[in-house]
Amino acid sequence: MPRLKAVAIDLSQTEREQLQQLVKRHRTPQQLAKRARIILMAEEGQSNHEIARQLHVTRDTVRLWRRRWASDESLNLSPEERLSDLERPGAPAKFSLEQVTQLYALACDPPEKYGRPISHWSAKDLAEEMVEQEIVDSISQRHVGRLLEEAELKPHQTRYWLHPPQTHSLKPKSKISAMSTL
Repeated sequence: MPRLKAVAIDLSQTEREQLQQLVKRHRTPQQLAKRARIILMAEEGQSNHEIARQLHVTRDTVRLWRRRWASDESLNLSPEERLSDLERPGAPAKFSLEQVTQLYALACDPPEKYGRPISHWSAKDLAEEMVEQEIVDSISQRHVGRLLEEAELKPHQTRYWLHPPQTHSLKPKSKISAMSTL
């Protein structure tokens, strides 16, 4: 089975210096420093196997960064930008941070404040109230429950933790009764 030839890396003096600075800088994230080392070692002519062994990464990782470095050459990006992660796929967030914060504030308020004849909030009631107040167009009670769980909020216990029950203070013992027990 024929071996694939590693992508050749040719660095300019400026690129080499910038990569070396990335490696030496203390505040460089270790991911970027390791990727910079891969490129520097590749330019020295080391094989993917040698680089992977020395840096304790897989050969696939070395191949990926060599290929990505070579393909980004024409984009005029800084070495740090070329070694950064690409955007990950996925749908954008449906609710803004402000909307989620409003949910948390709503969950911490008593339901009576909003004219609801209930003693505590449920996920369904919170979802309905958010739509009523036009905070969101629509939201499922299940999503409300997940958001509250992530924030470790339990609106059904707000009365307990916002207004702890009064404790009855013990009367201090008088000196005479304390002495009589000795």
